[in-house]
Amino acid sequence: MAASSNAEQTQLQDMEEEDAGIEEREMESDEEEEVGMGAENSDDDEDDSSEDEKENEAEIQRLEEQLSINAFDYNCHVDLIKLLKQEGELIRLRKARQKMSELFPLTEEIWLDWLKDEIRLTEEEPNREKVYELFERATKDYICPDIWLEYAQYSIGGMGSPGGIDKVRSIFERAVTAVGLHMTKGQTVWEAYREFENAIFESMIIELCFVDMEATYAEYEEWSEQGVPETVAHQYKKALQEMEKRKSFEESLFVAEPPKLAEYQAYINFELKEGDPARIQITFERALAENCLVPDMWAKYTIYLDRQLKIKDLVLSSHERAVRNCPWTMGLWKSYILALERHGADHQTVSDIFEKALNAGFIQATDYVEIWQADLDYLRRRVDFKSSKELEELRAAFSRSLDYMKQDVEERFGESGDPSCIIMQIWARIEALHCKNMQKARELWDSIMTKGNAKYANMWLEYYNLERSYGDPVHCRKALHRAVQCTSDYPEHVCEVLLTFERVEGSLEDWDIAVQKTETRLNRINEQRAKAAEKEANLARQEEERVEQRRKTKADKKAQKKVQKGNRAGEKRKADQDDYQNEWNEDSAPKRHRGNGDQNAEEYMETETGLLGRNALPVFKPPPPETKNVQQGAAATAQRQSNDKPELRNDDCSVFISNLAYTLEEPESKLRVLFETCGPIKQIRPVFSNKGNFKGYCYIQFESSVSVPGALKLDRQEVEGRPMFVSPCVDKNKNPDFKVFKYNTSMEKHKIFISGLPFSCTKEQLEEICKSYGTIKEVRLVTYRSGKPKGLAYVEFANETQASQAVLKMDGMEVEGNKISVAISNPPRRNMMDKPGSSRPMSDMMPRQVYGSRGRGRTQLSLLPRSLQRQSAPGNKVENGTANERPKPLSNSDFARMLLNK
Repeated sequence: MAASSNAEQTQLQDMEEEDAGIEEREMESDEEEEVGMGAENSDDDEDDSSEDEKENEAEIQRLEEQLSINAFDYNCHVDLIKLLKQEGELIRLRKARQKMSELFPLTEEIWLDWLKDEIRLTEEEPNREKVYELFERATKDYICPDIWLEYAQYSIGGMGSPGGIDKVRSIFERAVTAVGLHMTKGQTVWEAYREFENAIFESMIIELCFVDMEATYAEYEEWSEQGVPETVAHQYKKALQEMEKRKSFEESLFVAEPPKLAEYQAYINFELKEGDPARIQITFERALAENCLVPDMWAKYTIYLDRQLKIKDLVLSSHERAVRNCPWTMGLWKSYILALERHGADHQTVSDIFEKALNAGFIQATDYVEIWQADLDYLRRRVDFKSSKELEELRAAFSRSLDYMKQDVEERFGESGDPSCIIMQIWARIEALHCKNMQKARELWDSIMTKGNAKYANMWLEYYNLERSYGDPVHCRKALHRAVQCTSDYPEHVCEVLLTFERVEGSLEDWDIAVQKTETRLNRINEQRAKAAEKEANLARQEEERVEQRRKTKADKKAQKKVQKGNRAGEKRKADQDDYQNEWNEDSAPKRHRGNGDQNAEEYMETETGLLGRNALPVFKPPPPETKNVQQGAAATAQRQSNDKPELRNDDCSVFISNLAYTLEEPESKLRVLFETCGPIKQIRPVFSNKGNFKGYCYIQFESSVSVPGALKLDRQEVEGRPMFVSPCVDKNKNPDFKVFKYNTSMEKHKIFISGLPFSCTKEQLEEICKSYGTIKEVRLVTYRSGKPKGLAYVEFANETQASQAVLKMDGMEVEGNKISVAISNPPRRNMMDKPGSSRPMSDMMPRQVYGSRGRGRTQLSLLPRSLQRQSAPGNKVENGTANERPKPLSNSDFARMLLNK
């Protein structure tokens, strides 16, 4: 690693030596262009050009300043390289690429651009070695067929130099070894190799399988003068069989959308079962080339290399690439340190890697505890315990780890990440076991107990076991006595251990003291528990009393309201009866002066009223509604009728609009103006209540489904101060599980959650604050349904690295006087009752009573006696939205006949 770094620095110095010559060539080129252009360029063009150059230079300086603050900002490096290439700043461009390559593996595109620029600038023969060195670095970052092909083709240009042909052959051999098994691009490398040297074509290329290999075999048949040998034909058939096995995986990769993780994982699992190490490696490398920021993929690859291949150069280079791609993942650094130790790396190299891990910026405090444990384990394994030098280095590392956890980690996360003091426990055991230094071990355990661990029985028992193994009975007894006095979680267990110890080790006096102390302590503990139980019971009783009081108050209010309603209803009924009696008298007065028939009819009426009571209420027809309500009701009825016509509805061409204000006037015309930009509108169907009031939602149907995506983009646009919700129009009866927004319950490592924002903060302001930490994909401010902000927001970055950097830099930042909190997005789990398909309360499952078309009125009373009411059968069902046929209502005369018959 150190030699590699020195080589890179030497290469940078050599490249800088060429800068003077490059500058001269650039100046000559600029002078020739100026002479050629002459007076064709106008003054306006020159002014525009100078302004653009100033803007680009200012942006370049800003990016360089940002990188001086945070050198691990990947996107900032990429933007700087693009600007410098655009401006033609070749010297600064070379330095920018060099700095980025020291921190991150470069992508295939960046490497190819860099290599082509260097090839163009170093055409002289003495400079070819520098380009060779750059190619060697490029091939180590990722296994990319295009880079290897470019490397081989460039080496062909040096065939004329001494040993040039051997060098080309060596590069081709390494290329086909590295990427020759690549299913889609490996064939291009083989084709180039075949053109260079036909001698190896027969023995190697036919036995390998590629996509479209049939064309290669046909070309071979045409080229061979003596026909295809039997061995070659057999190898070709075997390769076809291998290709057929992998054809489905290649097809799934071809049609899948990035990042293709599931498809690659299935492919890797297949190759693992097949057991060909070369194909397993190339499949992993293909997956990592497209998913270089996925820590789990790197972890699986390095585990396979550690346990199966065990090739030192391959294993260590893969671990190095893993931590350079995902530096925030502690597990990759830990595996790297173990791999270095496993393959016998020198101590300085392991120490350098550990220091890089500490500066990687982990997300959790516990990650630092684990990486320190990995380093301390490594240092402990290399100690002879007879050499004071290595032992002192181990002790210094333990001391430094404790200081680091106390200062750096607690300052950053607000916690040490090691509440049980695991590091100090390991140190104490090492001192007791290997160094026979019980005094130091006891000092460490005293420090552990002072950090809030003295109340836990398991901590005291760990200390007691240490003294039992490496100490003496006196200190064992002291430890147990202190445990009895301090333990609060399991005091009975600690007391039992003390009594057992005295049975084995102690005298009668020691036994008496132990019994007295344990009894005293347990009595005190029981008293405390009794008081706590009594206090808890009192609190529970008080809570029950409050609940009962609230229930009683609520019942009293409900009864009072019921009485008031009954009084008002009685007054209303009395007034209605008086009005009806007056109408009745007015209508019946003339009948007394009619003939006998009329008189008989009057007597019959009196008989009915005499039997059933004169105050029996008739069923009244409601008074006619106001003109406005009639019009609105007619509009609502017409709207419902149009909705019910299937030929007028088309959900594929429609969107559902909700969260509109109930007071929105003329919703159809206002929404038409808003949505006309999306495409031709066929109809707008606002939804009204029975009284004709707008209910705040509607349906918009377009002429074509092409207009729907444009309409969905207007989601959450404000309409008269409220955010309008726009969603697809889906029939919930056919698709009950459809949801516009799927609530995510897993950790979103590429997204951050911000709380404590001022209510005046806008989306643009928040995006301006966050964009310096990476590429922002989406900013979402959380609001109430009324559109008022909650002071919360979600910001989605391009990858996990940018999100973690934003958390580290923004947490605790002040925005307009408000201190904000920033964390990785980790939504809580939803309630089971909120999930689709969850069980609903039994009350929702009970059948509802069927009323008339207008529902049940508040004063509607049943005039049917209880003895004549029919009990509804439990098996009655409702079909097509209508109840079974109800019995015909009986009139007063029917009642009279029924009673007279009895």
